[in-house]
Amino acid sequence: MSKKCNTQITPIFLVLACFFVTSLLVSNIIAGKLITLLGITLPAAVILFPVTYIFGDILTEVYGFKRTLLVIWTGFGANLFMALVFMVTIALPYPEFWAGQPAYVAVLGFTPRVVTASLVGYFLGEFSNSIVLSCLKVKTQGRNLWLRTLASTVVGEGIDTVIFIAIAFGGVIFLETLARMMLAQYLWKVAYEVLLTPLTYLVVNWVKRKEGLDIYDTKVKYNPFSLQV
Repeated sequence: MSKKCNTQITPIFLVLACFFVTSLLVSNIIAGKLITLLGITLPAAVILFPVTYIFGDILTEVYGFKRTLLVIWTGFGANLFMALVFMVTIALPYPEFWAGQPAYVAVLGFTPRVVTASLVGYFLGEFSNSIVLSCLKVKTQGRNLWLRTLASTVVGEGIDTVIFIAIAFGGVIFLETLARMMLAQYLWKVAYEVLLTPLTYLVVNWVKRKEGLDIYDTKVKYNPFSLQV
């Protein structure tokens, strides 16, 4: 497999990037619903959002950090665009006979504070996740994928969870409750990654074979604003 940088945008890369962005957007839409799992109350987004980190692992492992950063920024832009469209749509006047406004606001009504928390937490979390996996791949010479995906998730999901909950709910709920929310969501996300590790192995190996790629980021500068691939 090639260890040289290949800048060609292939169909498989495009599909993975689309699923990454779609998982992110759907996660934010369903996040307003609360669910109970194993006696723990969590936002419904926890059933899908960890998948974005799995896609991030696959992209970084196969295509390298620079190409993955492009996808991360694409997700950031798509998420911001979606939130702005929802806000504008909700603010538009509607006919008196339409009774769906309260329900529409309840499901799609993002406050600026939550949007900010989501964007900052997502970007810093995914960025950190990709860096950790990229660095560890070089240090381990491509061995122990499970260790790299787990370590990157522990860092990335941790940053994401702390930043999002702190910005979205800080000063609104008690500190003890805030800490419990962070811990419950964080442990769930990490456990999610662990359980899906065998699937991650299968997808990574399949994509590497199909693409003939196995990028090692030996001379990469981890600049979040450099989108050259």
